[in-house]
Amino acid sequence: MSVFGSIMSAIFGHGSAQASTSPTAAPPSAPPPQTVDVAEIVDKAAAAKGEKLAWRTSIVDLMKALDLDSSQSARKQLATELKYTGNMSDSAAMNVWLHKQIMQKLAANGGKLPSDIKAA
Repeated sequence: MSVFGSIMSAIFGHGSAQASTSPTAAPPSAPPPQTVDVAEIVDKAAAAKGEKLAWRTSIVDLMKALDLDSSQSARKQLATELKYTGNMSDSAAMNVWLHKQIMQKLAANGGKLPSDIKAA
């Protein structure tokens, strides 16, 4: 499964064919995506870690909260999947871009984001 697919699966639950195959929104012919409260799911997962995770602003903390590999190599793989065109050696810029892209894709696939997260 792709890194993006793993993120989608962790938030939307198992069995999502869309999550495992493509990092884009569902095609128009697909049924409407389910609505999932992203904050509720990730806050609960983050609380279970026993450390303060700033997942609302950090791709690393989001991945940690979801029990996913948050290493630089995993983030580079995610950047490749999502067609990042910037310099992957500039991890700060890449991480900001990745977080924004993930939030946009979660929203596009039925994720309800808290108002403090800008998905646009």
